[in-house]
Amino acid sequence: MTDITTPALGESVTEATIARWTKKAGDPVRKDEVLVELETDKVNLEVAAPADGVLADIAAPEGATVTPGQVLGHVEPAGSARAKAPVREAETVAAALAPAPAAPARPPAAPAQPLAPSVRRIVEENQLDPAAIAGRGKDGRITKGDALAALEARAAAPAPAAQPAPQPSSPRPPQEREDRVRMTRLRQTIARRLKEAQETAAMLTTFNEVDMGAVMALRAKYKDAFEQRHGVRLGFMSFFVKACIAALKDVPAVNAEIDGQDIVYKNHYDIGVAVGTERGLVVPVVRDADLMTFAGVEQAINDLGKKARDGTLALEDLQGGTFSITNGGVYGSLMSTPILNAPQSGILGMHKIQDRPMAVGGQVVIRPMMYLALTYDHRVVDGQGAVTFLVKVKEHIEDPQRLLLEV
Repeated sequence: MTDITTPALGESVTEATIARWTKKAGDPVRKDEVLVELETDKVNLEVAAPADGVLADIAAPEGATVTPGQVLGHVEPAGSARAKAPVREAETVAAALAPAPAAPARPPAAPAQPLAPSVRRIVEENQLDPAAIAGRGKDGRITKGDALAALEARAAAPAPAAQPAPQPSSPRPPQEREDRVRMTRLRQTIARRLKEAQETAAMLTTFNEVDMGAVMALRAKYKDAFEQRHGVRLGFMSFFVKACIAALKDVPAVNAEIDGQDIVYKNHYDIGVAVGTERGLVVPVVRDADLMTFAGVEQAINDLGKKARDGTLALEDLQGGTFSITNGGVYGSLMSTPILNAPQSGILGMHKIQDRPMAVGGQVVIRPMMYLALTYDHRVVDGQGAVTFLVKVKEHIEDPQRLLLEV
């Protein structure tokens, strides 16, 4: 018999959820055939059969939480006794989860002697337990004085500490016109990390606006030649990545993070670019973006975006970012306040490009404008530094030729 075990899940990942078994107990399997799909808070993983044979049993059903090294099931050689009579995982799980039969309720103990009418009235009106009252009357009978003494003793006893209201053991029943869908591990992690960021960091957001005319003109002029030469389209994101790197070099606190009582200043520029997928938002990292050309940045973003949508991102694709950029403008957002991607100290929010009347040289002209938002951790970044950073980004986008000289 060969164990099927949970593989190592990667740095900082301690558990996974069984998303799907591709085989049932009793099915034949071949070595290296995918048997189990695991879902972690970062990526999905596949577990292959360790040997040829039969899937003898499933120890961790779909939906179960598992840890590295935990046994998920077993593979038996074909023809073995266990392989011929596999334990059905549904029966195993049902048996494991079935509640133990409740012990029959024990009726309250009857008093040893019948109660006098006056005693019975005191006991019933005050809900006393006759069995808990020591009778000092003849033959152990409970007297009126015994009942009153028990009542006084109960009144003098300290009140029990208030207990929190019991939580429901199961979700509320579904209502009409509702669908209940269990959160994926990724969605649970997104919710947890965003809440942790709100509770941990001193988040503040500063805004500015940028005239996109120069970048749009430069892109229109060179986009065809750029794509023919490099095989990838020239987008706006590479300009913002390069502009942010230039600003990070001027304001290094935005590229730092808090570690205990220390501030760690990063001398490398690994830029996280938020990508929306069907499963949720992920932020893969463009590493050493300062060393890349515009084409290199665009190619890296394109590759990471495809992997995110295909669900093939590796753990290393999501770790170690120093600053993040998110573009709500692709969904039509005009303005928003992005939440930090902890432990980073800054995230830039891009938004929809919209024609607006602007005063330029004493004249009102229509310009393609975009609102920018920088959310930052005020524990690390002062207000002056945050405003300076955003102004630097604005200056580089409005004069993109500077990027060729400074980045």
